[in-house]
Amino acid sequence: MKALVFHGPGQSSWDDVPDPAIKDLADAIIRVDAVTICGTDLHILKGDVPEVAPGTVLGHEAVGEVVEVGRDVRTVRPGDRVLASCISACGRCRFCREARYGQCLGGGGWVLGHLINGTQAEYARLPFADLSVHPLPGALASKDAVLLADIFPTAYEVGVLNGCVRPGDTVVVVGAGPIGLAAIATAGLFSPGRIIAIDLAPSRLEHARRLGADAVVNAAEDPESLVAELTGGTGADVTIEAVGVPESFEMCTRMVRPGGHVANIGVHGKPAVLHLEDLWIKDLTLTTGLVDTFSTPTLLGMTVAGRLPTASLVTHGFALDRMEEAYGVFSAPSDSGALKVVLERSAA
Repeated sequence: MKALVFHGPGQSSWDDVPDPAIKDLADAIIRVDAVTICGTDLHILKGDVPEVAPGTVLGHEAVGEVVEVGRDVRTVRPGDRVLASCISACGRCRFCREARYGQCLGGGGWVLGHLINGTQAEYARLPFADLSVHPLPGALASKDAVLLADIFPTAYEVGVLNGCVRPGDTVVVVGAGPIGLAAIATAGLFSPGRIIAIDLAPSRLEHARRLGADAVVNAAEDPESLVAELTGGTGADVTIEAVGVPESFEMCTRMVRPGGHVANIGVHGKPAVLHLEDLWIKDLTLTTGLVDTFSTPTLLGMTVAGRLPTASLVTHGFALDRMEEAYGVFSAPSDSGALKVVLERSAA
């Protein structure tokens, strides 16, 4: 089969690789029908995730059809159309029992496209299938469903829920890329008083406004002053970091009010300074996290009901075998205007 293979920082290619096979009785093999590219994949290619070994098939999000299952799999069978979660869960370890699947100690967590071969391929092996794949209704389009593999659960759990967004809050989202936009959309479910989006790209700020941001500001135009003005100098109740660079994280800590929450979503490849000389007195709650995907069934139901604007984040579509071209478009959003790109087996 063909797959997108990581060969080291800055190097990847669409290569011939062996078909995946059942390795554990809890595995499922899927034919990949739709897949997307994540900002984390770009971090891997930059060398920010050194645990990824050369030769690994990238990708951790997919929709596909089950073609084979191990003997222990009970919830899906060949022919089922499923969503492949970005997180695999053994279901037995301490953290899985607490629904912290991202911290799984039993061979799960974020393994797809990280520690084992991933989903940017014609076929993929999914470990712990009973807890890590979700049957899909036929009416849900693949390009909608695939966004529930990672970005919507991540934005909702690591951003909105960790940030404890409540009715009436002022919420600042720094970074209006796909994760930040999903955070804006899901924060709106909690009726905040206002959502402020910050980004460098005017096109992304326009998307943020369409998805529910009440105010938008270019990151180069003193967003901290705007937040101070809109909050009477107090600061935001919740700031959500959705970029993954030191400057945006430190900005979030400056814009939050005393007693507020800073929820970091971004994948950081460099150290950020935590200015405790200023922050120790502010009673802040700072959270980080890898998504657990415990919310996927809830978000899936909301998408089926038309309550989540998943499709509006998809700006580009490609055939599966145009993976390298899709990476080029996704990695240059200032030129392409790309948010999420979706590659489908049936695309023209």
